[in-house]
Amino acid sequence: MKLFACDNCDQVVHFDNRRCVRCNHRLGFLPGDLAMHALEPRDETLWQLVSNPDRDVRFCANASLDICNWLVDDDGESEFCVACRHNRLVPNTDTQDGIDRWRRISQAQRHLFYSLLRWKLPHPDRAQDPQGGLVFDFLEDSIESNGFIVPAMTGHEEGLITIRAAEADDATREQARSSMNEPYRTLLGHFRHEAGHFIWNKLVRDRNAVEDFRTVFGDERQDYTTALQTHYAGGAPLGWQDNFISAYAASHPWEDFAECFAHYLHIVDTLETARAFGIAIDPRGHEEIAGEVDFIPYRARSAEQLVSAWVPLSIAINAIQRSMGQPDSYPFVLSSPVVAKLEYLHRLIQGAATAPQQRAA
Repeated sequence: MKLFACDNCDQVVHFDNRRCVRCNHRLGFLPGDLAMHALEPRDETLWQLVSNPDRDVRFCANASLDICNWLVDDDGESEFCVACRHNRLVPNTDTQDGIDRWRRISQAQRHLFYSLLRWKLPHPDRAQDPQGGLVFDFLEDSIESNGFIVPAMTGHEEGLITIRAAEADDATREQARSSMNEPYRTLLGHFRHEAGHFIWNKLVRDRNAVEDFRTVFGDERQDYTTALQTHYAGGAPLGWQDNFISAYAASHPWEDFAECFAHYLHIVDTLETARAFGIAIDPRGHEEIAGEVDFIPYRARSAEQLVSAWVPLSIAINAIQRSMGQPDSYPFVLSSPVVAKLEYLHRLIQGAATAPQQRAA
């Protein structure tokens, strides 16, 4: 995530800031220009941009509980921002625990939408696409009569992404990670992975591009339910590390695509963060302008260029984590077949804004 600047005093501000720490101006993120803005109140609900006093905006309706800091134009059709308008079921706001969960969930969701908007990836809601539009249900666990807790399921089905609300609790998420023998598990990772399934629908299936997909990932027509049952019963095949980014990716081509999509977003977003903080990233094929490296990860020429910057950075980050007694931030290996899959995703994402969208027959 890049850094921003306060329109009023030029203080550095971050994506999740609510106020400028120098001049105390209220801050909000405007999705239309992907920027944080300092605001001046116009009345009880309307605000004007310091940089453009003639433009009236208001906060997303979820700002009332400090869930969201995104803005909508005053003449917009929805009271919710471009991210929150996709929500259908949200955590229980009658309790502080529920509000705290939703805040953490929303923070991860907005990071996902930053990437979707930055690349202009399709994200129709259910009003625009009633059958396959993107919608989120943040589900609470259920309790049986004997007191046994039944965890809500995180998953995707035809545009509906469900996220277990309890995953917003560190202890619950760590317990799930440990029990499933996963090296990495985060809320943002869930959002990016499940969004990968949605993106597959929109950019591969609905654009009749399955043959290219099968060349890289394999035939997705193999029975999905059986494949997952086999994976959970016996684990990943021996030597999966040679061809897959994670053990779960080896279960089915759909999961392989979703895992690689999530990692592509991990890599690009973290490289942008490193660049914003002045951490040297010197990928092969970059351009130098007046002695400065001009490398914007969201505009990389290839996945190989991204990987050449990412590998040394991720190694350094992992080493720092170990120095602090923490587990590796990126406990994954990018083999040549995985880089080829990331290259496929790179071409798919870069071409998403211009390719015609149509439903497969």
